[in-house]
Amino acid sequence: MSGFVFYQENPWLSSRFFVFPLFLLTVFLIRKWFNPSKTPLNHPPSPPKLPIIGNLHQIGLNPHRTLQSLAQKHGSLMLLHLGNVPILVVSSADAAREIMKTHDPIFSNRPKSSVASGIYECKDIAFCPYGEYWRQVKSICVYQLLSNRKVQSFRNVREEEISLMVEKIKELGFSNVTINLGEIFASLANDVICRVALGRKYSDGEGGIKFKEVLETLGELLGAFDVGEFIPWLVWTKYINGMDSKVKKVAKDLDEFLESVVQMHIDEKRRKGNNDEKMQDFVDVLLEIQEKNETGFVLDGISVKALILDMFAAGTDTTFTLLEWTMSELIRHDHIMKKLKNEVSNIAGCKSHITEDDIDKLQYLKAVIKETLRLHTPLPLLVPRESTQDVKLLGYDIAAGTRVIINVWAIGRDPSLWENPDKFWPERFLNSPIDFKGQHFELTPFGAGRRSCPGAAFAMGIVELALANLVVNFDFSLPGGVSGEDLDMTEGDGITVHKKFPLTVLASFNSI
Repeated sequence: MSGFVFYQENPWLSSRFFVFPLFLLTVFLIRKWFNPSKTPLNHPPSPPKLPIIGNLHQIGLNPHRTLQSLAQKHGSLMLLHLGNVPILVVSSADAAREIMKTHDPIFSNRPKSSVASGIYECKDIAFCPYGEYWRQVKSICVYQLLSNRKVQSFRNVREEEISLMVEKIKELGFSNVTINLGEIFASLANDVICRVALGRKYSDGEGGIKFKEVLETLGELLGAFDVGEFIPWLVWTKYINGMDSKVKKVAKDLDEFLESVVQMHIDEKRRKGNNDEKMQDFVDVLLEIQEKNETGFVLDGISVKALILDMFAAGTDTTFTLLEWTMSELIRHDHIMKKLKNEVSNIAGCKSHITEDDIDKLQYLKAVIKETLRLHTPLPLLVPRESTQDVKLLGYDIAAGTRVIINVWAIGRDPSLWENPDKFWPERFLNSPIDFKGQHFELTPFGAGRRSCPGAAFAMGIVELALANLVVNFDFSLPGGVSGEDLDMTEGDGITVHKKFPLTVLASFNSI
């Protein structure tokens, strides 16, 4: 009652108490609704979202497919909200060009990833933030690890390992046993990259087997969904569902292996000195850069191991996945296999093998690989980018801090760009200027611009040579008399899209 009496007995104070907030509210409304200098923002279209989780429920197990379906309803530039994180989904070549070329500097940052942060503190080239450190490590990769000259220097490694693969398939073919080509392709990619990066193969022995298993787990974790990244107050869930402990275990296992490899190189150099004439592998190059420190850029031990890991995580997975999808499509389309076999056989002549000198003459082979990259992009959603400032994109306003997902799988199946987009038809690339090197945004499986994959040429060198030698040496069929048209092409889960069921075949050797 005392409060009531107070206001009744002090009318001036009572009226003042209510007038002042009313004045502030009026000013706010005038500034919000009648300020001519502020134009409303034009956001990209969005599907309806739920409270708290936003559009999370619409992503599904195959995000590239569900995002394509949503884009067909809402547009090739579409704004989703995963929790409270804005996600711009890009599903057209024009929009991809705007992101990776016109506004490339604005979209060259990487969003934070709890998994990548737990593995060498995001000091690898794929996940590190855009800035001076990234520029330095990108320069090291482009000019010293993966330059054209360096890639060519490993020619003998590729040819030797592919020759060993052919001999292994020949042995299994003579025994008339079922061959798991997926496993053989994975071993080939792993052996080539081990020799190039580490100086020796690690495919055999307990250490090598464990390393491959850890890499597979890393790929699964990078493709896993961490709800805490999108709904911060649920960050604790990674401790409950075991994700945090898995990341820590993978980080520990990787570090133990790579640390032993680096130490082995250091010990070997101490024993042999600088007179060792062996071919320099990636570890040798990185340790030399670290020792000389000529640019003033400090390449610490964590960075060395992070860059080595990049070669495996990106190179191995992409290479063997592309090989398996390509061979699967060739087995499904017998007329295309015959056409490719004729081309390769004509170039081989009396030889039983194809060398790298022959590859540029195999135009249909290159068309087959491009068509596979279009339909079965190993990484259907490019590694996410993040805008660093507000920008206008195709008439839409995009805010700083927006994550960007480029659905290259959807672009590769866009009917406005490709005739019969779901058909495997390599002839579309014959006499066509379209390539996958980042200049044609209809086909960017390795990205484009500053954040494009620096190892694309290296991976393609393995894929082209391996396929040419497989086609010239073998006829492949499916076990049990199954027709090629009935081959199961179901996709698996993960950041890299493998075949769900490995490609198993019977092989007969063609003696030339």
